[in-house]
Amino acid sequence: MALKWTDVSEIAMELADTHPEVDPMTIRFTDLRDWVMALDDFDDDPAHCGEKILEAIQMAWLEEAD
Repeated sequence: MALKWTDVSEIAMELADTHPEVDPMTIRFTDLRDWVMALDDFDDDPAHCGEKILEAIQMAWLEEAD
């Protein structure tokens, strides 16, 4: 199943697995957006991404990392 921008929790789990050494609070949203789009399972339009979605992904990733 392809990940979409709205799959915040699933994206956060993938990022935690892919980048375990990264503190989610230290990543810039531009880099976060690039990392999400680089995930193997991700398939969505970059235009559907906004700051609110990136912030939600960042917060979910932070919870996943704890």
